[in-house]
Amino acid sequence: MGTLQTWRKAYGALKDTTKVGLAHVNSDYADLDVAIVKATNHVECPPKERHLRKIFVATSVIRPRADVAYCIHALARRLAKTRNWTVALKTLIVIHRALREGDPTFREELLNFSQRARILQLSNFKDDSSPIAWDCSAWVRTYALFLEERLECFRILKYDIEAERLPRPAQGEDKDYSRTSELDSEELLDQLPALQQLIYRLIGCRPEGAAVGNYVIQYALALVLKESFKIYCAINGGIINLVDKFFEMPRHEAVKALDVYKRAGQQANSLSDFYEVCKGLELARNFQFPALREPPQSFLTTMEEYIREAPRVVTVPTEPLLQLTYKPEEGPSEDTKLSNDEPESSAPADDVAFSSVEAHPPLPPPPQTNMDTGDLLGLNYSAPNASVIEESNALALAIVPIDSGKLCFLFFLFSPYLVAIILIFGVDTIS
Repeated sequence: MGTLQTWRKAYGALKDTTKVGLAHVNSDYADLDVAIVKATNHVECPPKERHLRKIFVATSVIRPRADVAYCIHALARRLAKTRNWTVALKTLIVIHRALREGDPTFREELLNFSQRARILQLSNFKDDSSPIAWDCSAWVRTYALFLEERLECFRILKYDIEAERLPRPAQGEDKDYSRTSELDSEELLDQLPALQQLIYRLIGCRPEGAAVGNYVIQYALALVLKESFKIYCAINGGIINLVDKFFEMPRHEAVKALDVYKRAGQQANSLSDFYEVCKGLELARNFQFPALREPPQSFLTTMEEYIREAPRVVTVPTEPLLQLTYKPEEGPSEDTKLSNDEPESSAPADDVAFSSVEAHPPLPPPPQTNMDTGDLLGLNYSAPNASVIEESNALALAIVPIDSGKLCFLFFLFSPYLVAIILIFGVDTIS
């Protein structure tokens, strides 16, 4: 068994050396490719700082976006091709460190790249070279899920919880101040579920089996623990803000808020158990774990009673709304002025009375309730009467018999009664 492990380590070191040589010869980004290979080699130790700094510089704001995109593509290719848990874990650590300490351009490009290709989708990853590798592979998968959820949370919140620099609280202000303490109810119901899903993935990073004592896994777990403090602070501040606004919510928002409140209580217990496990590890010697405060469960009864009686819609504001009203003109109309300018002697009494009636503005016509759309298909179309058309046609053509037995065509351009006289009495009548 020891001989097999030694052979695997030697083979991994040979592969790393070969990749470094190929990067020097074939790559346009030789320094960056070499730094990525050396930071994610097969040696079971955390990535070295000098290699990480080269990656951070290559993805800084002073470099073109094409360089940042190439770095993410190289990390994704490294992560997709490897079957070694050490290489996969160190690649995830590089991505995590770049998200925490790198330039925001790296996070933006990684978010765009993850929408096209699931770079952190490692659900099928496994290293079955040894029982230790099997347990470590399981933790690598959960760690990748946490990082993927971290990107999704940033997409919803539009800011990074870890990168946020909170102001120092003033005297008398709560220490657990966060941006979620000032959100309205709609934003709270969007952001708090995303933060709770992130803390769910974080609790899932609890190591088990042989992964508990591995130094590289403990190094990555320390990064996760550092982020858990700010995430819990943001959730706690959001829950306090949610409770303050709960009794002003309509029913559909109150139901969502109650689910968020219940889940916060469950996650407080799970996070407390997670901290107890981490306190027994060597990495937690310098950490100060926060005192978790579970939301009071007695408040749930009051919230449920409010939901049963809560309005289903938002109350209408008391401010007057914009209305369209009809207001008649106060002054006389132009017709009245013109009639007043004419001499009174020239108008009869009836006309004067009529003009005085017209001086008032006419009332608006009543609104039509039924709109006539017409017969679009022509089903109600009635054909015109043929006799009416014949009588109204002045240009008529008549065939009249004459004495010679022949037919002649006469055009009549006058009254249609002339046609009837000829048909009854003959042509001789006209002559």
